[in-house]
Amino acid sequence: MTRAIITVVGKDTVGIIAKVCTYLSEKQINILDISQTIVQEYFNMMMIVDMSKCNTTFDKVAADLSKIGEGMGVQVKCQLEDIFDKMHRI
Repeated sequence: MTRAIITVVGKDTVGIIAKVCTYLSEKQINILDISQTIVQEYFNMMMIVDMSKCNTTFDKVAADLSKIGEGMGVQVKCQLEDIFDKMHRI
């Protein structure tokens, strides 16, 4: 299984979850776990996804998600799980 971590941070607006999840569905990316919170007007979401059946490259997915985020005024980052783990190891 190829897993990735997707994070979304920014001011809350209508459709953030819908747009990200629709894109993932179109690329055959399965959501394994999702957590989202809104603190006052700020939105934060973290997803763990399975990219093993993805119909495009990881780099394309990361770039597309970043562009989707820009269009909504939020920051969307996508990292492979092993890279994420190494970056956040204490």
